Amino acid sequence: MIDFFQAFILGLIEGLSEFLPISSTAHLIVGELFLSIQPSPYLNFFTIFIQLGAISAVPILYFKRLTTSINIYKSVIISFIPAVILGLLLDEFLENLFQGYWFICISWIIGGFILVFIDQWIVEINDDSIEEINMIQSIKIGLFQCLAMIPGVSRSGASIIGGRLAGLSHQNAVEFSFLLGIPTILGACAKKLFDYRSEIADFTSGNNVIYLTISFLVSFIVALFSIKFMISLVNQYGFKYFGYYRIFIGLIFGIYLLWR
Repeated sequence: MIDFFQAFILGLIEGLSEFLPISSTAHLIVGELFLSIQPSPYLNFFTIFIQLGAISAVPILYFKRLTTSINIYKSVIISFIPAVILGLLLDEFLENLFQGYWFICISWIIGGFILVFIDQWIVEINDDSIEEINMIQSIKIGLFQCLAMIPGVSRSGASIIGGRLAGLSHQNAVEFSFLLGIPTILGACAKKLFDYRSEIADFTSGNNVIYLTISFLVSFIVALFSIKFMISLVNQYGFKYFGYYRIFIGLIFGIYLLWR
């Protein structure tokens, strides 16, 4: 099981990393390793639950936009469809195929190089607002988001890269990625929670519900600041510093795996 300190740290990791293109899943896996938390069905449930805390920050920060534009809903739904189809068909297969800490290192480093150079590869930029994203752009972003089914590939990173390649500006790609995360994360969580439906009573008994609540709240509060930080940073510098971070942490973690 998980104690108070571990719950707080995991909530912090999730809130910080869910909306940054650095892979929250990879960070949680590595965090669990260093916190000496053993894999278990309860840990899987715990990880799913705290993702709900992070995604809850998006509708609060974007409440006005979500309640004034029907076009955003249309674009988000279109982008969400590929994840639904491929998620049902390939999610477990990909999770079983790409396993291990070394794969996380490789994903971090490769994704890092892509983020460092993505702005150099893109010449034409569409500065229209996300309310004007068309169907083709939505499909492209949705297909790129499906890459995040491979462990270690960031959902936000994949959808942001898809947005940039579809012609969106830095801020539009980031904001659309945030909004696309709402149905994507809610859908994935609903599926996993359904899988654990017979065990939820045990998972939320005793002190477990306290630790779940703590981690949920920490994830939610930190995500509020993380989203604002992300937008501010990419408006000034693009995505290269996230790429540098991925390369650095991938190399450091690789050295640790060789040394341990």
